[in-house]
Amino acid sequence: QLQLVESGGGLVQPGGSLRLSCTASGFALDYYAIGWFRQAPGKEREGVSCISGTGGSTNYADSVKGRFTISRDNANNTVYLQMNSLKQEDTAVYYCAASIRCSGAPRSWGQGTQVTVSS
Repeated sequence: QLQLVESGGGLVQPGGSLRLSCTASGFALDYYAIGWFRQAPGKEREGVSCISGTGGSTNYADSVKGRFTISRDNANNTVYLQMNSLKQEDTAVYYCAASIRCSGAPRSWGQGTQVTVSS
């Protein structure tokens, strides 16, 4: 069974940084692309970033380009999302999801981690 667990969320001031982790269990992470999504209150879930199984390909939503960096450590079955220069509009629950490829439908979701950007 594919299991994903997110961690690293919290409260941070505008301009601050957080690093989210997505750790997999029950399967070898390098077989899957991992995407980060977020959902703010009253809004639809949106894609933030995705990284291919090998880590050779990444993509980002325009709203986070230049501020967020996705990376993976397949040896530790973990994908990271480094978030810098955080803005209030980045406040959301962040989820990671596994899919065969970044363009494919997610096969498994984590439970989410709350990120709140506020002064």
